[in-house]
Amino acid sequence: MNDITAETPVNSFVPGGRRRHRRTKQSSTGVRRAIVLALAVPVTSAALAGPSAFAAEKGIGATAKDTAPGQGLDADDQQMITNLETRVLDQRLGANVSGVVLDADSDNTLWDHNGATAMMPASNVKLATSTAALTVLGPDHRFTTKVVYGNGTLTLIGGGDRTLTTADLAELAKTAVAGLKAAGLTSVKVAVDDSLFPEPTLANGWNTGYYPDSVAPVRALVVDGHGVQDTSLDAGQVFAQQLTTAGVTVDGAVARATASKGDVPVARHRSAPLSDIVHTMLKTSDNNMAETLLRMTALGAGRQATFEDGTEVVRQVLSLRYGVSLDHFEMYDGSGLSRADRIPAATLADILELLTEPRYAHTLGSILDGLPVSGEAGSTLGPEWGRFDDVNSKCAVGKVHAKTGTLTGAIALSGLTQGKDGKWKVFSFIENGSTANPNDIKDAMDGLAATVNGCWA
Repeated sequence: MNDITAETPVNSFVPGGRRRHRRTKQSSTGVRRAIVLALAVPVTSAALAGPSAFAAEKGIGATAKDTAPGQGLDADDQQMITNLETRVLDQRLGANVSGVVLDADSDNTLWDHNGATAMMPASNVKLATSTAALTVLGPDHRFTTKVVYGNGTLTLIGGGDRTLTTADLAELAKTAVAGLKAAGLTSVKVAVDDSLFPEPTLANGWNTGYYPDSVAPVRALVVDGHGVQDTSLDAGQVFAQQLTTAGVTVDGAVARATASKGDVPVARHRSAPLSDIVHTMLKTSDNNMAETLLRMTALGAGRQATFEDGTEVVRQVLSLRYGVSLDHFEMYDGSGLSRADRIPAATLADILELLTEPRYAHTLGSILDGLPVSGEAGSTLGPEWGRFDDVNSKCAVGKVHAKTGTLTGAIALSGLTQGKDGKWKVFSFIENGSTANPNDIKDAMDGLAATVNGCWA
């Protein structure tokens, strides 16, 4: 996160029609039930094969009976809608703003303001990336970093683990040194193999100014999340230092190489489960984690580790696996840094609504758990970011679970909250092009979420 993504700490309403392509919803008592029920959804190749036996087996693709916004509502929901009609016109939000509110239990659209309009979603793209990664790879998937030996060289092989640390490399070095000494070797060359990913490129909508602060060139090997131009060589140098500390001489500079099939496995490190990585990525809106997950998802689906194949897999998962409409959907990266990305608020709400369905709790539960909570220190909705701290929204502290999204000229907030009536609501709000101070825009956006919660009556 940085000034480009603008997630920087503080220094007339027209009711929409029915949304299309809605899913048949399993009976549910709401979000909390979705958290506790561990109903596993097997991930098979059929998940990406189209609306076939897999979709039929899981009850995907049918159309729900969806009431038009504003019809048959109780007094609390009607008051919420009345307030939203006024507050969405807040001048801080500008003229190009959209929003959707759904009832999580009934699957009904409660409020829709330009919800089908294509909008720049910023980091809300990470919701789509996370959904695809967890579906294709599975929440228990772990990424493996390996060390192999051959021809006098230890090669550190990147496996797409964006959480690898110096301590992890120290353990790998310790194991490797033990093997070297047992073989009577006291010196070794060091190489890095990051061939799992192709040479880094810019996504459509990126520019070189993003490197390396907003996002590092996407490689399969990195240590301690270092934001440097060549994360692979950087990791290799840290590994070499650990070897030296452990008592082995490293000959020459670290080089890039491709490991040979005949090299001998020496050590390996496995990451935490993907569910934990997604949790961290969403809490902190980590662009680098998102881009790495996009590539690993593509590989998991049998595709190339590129922006193009990764985003295509995301589209297939959302559309064919979950029945989410891709009308006006344009995605070119995994993090939302691309200024060419476009996702309607209605689509983001549909993605989030998956989290309320018990049948997806095991697969997608870490997304719900990883959503920042209003007022939660250390997350992008924490006080250090100036969120939910004004007179209108501070009543919602601890009550809103939502993904932030911020680029220059685009701010989004999409999540879930329990309404005044006790029922869970799914919402998505996006503004593009407001000229107001970004912190003022965020205050207005937080106010909309507090309105859905009902604490700002």
